[in-house]
Amino acid sequence: MPAQKFILNPMRTAKQGSNINVGKYGDEYQKIVTTLEISPADMESLGIAEGDSVRVRTEFGEEVFQCTEANVPDGLLFIPYGPPTCRLMGGSTDGTGMPTSKGWEVEVERVDVPT
Repeated sequence: MPAQKFILNPMRTAKQGSNINVGKYGDEYQKIVTTLEISPADMESLGIAEGDSVRVRTEFGEEVFQCTEANVPDGLLFIPYGPPTCRLMGGSTDGTGMPTSKGWEVEVERVDVPT
């Protein structure tokens, strides 16, 4: 199935924030920051199921995330901030000191991850 376009909104979550204090390389933190929240309709349009992996691509980079069905608007994707989302960001800060981190247009496609 070809890649589809979505709007990605990386975000802070309480779980992500508390686990960052434990360490960015722990299993729990890695699971949190590599889980993409997606609507049931968008999962269907991509031909994916709960737990499947997708490649998310911006003009700056790409990363693979595991999907979970969530109560989010169709066309919008949510991922907790972390090293994987940083690989999708550009370096321009428009003078703010922080790269643009919300409302990215991304391409998403299903990928098979070897087990």
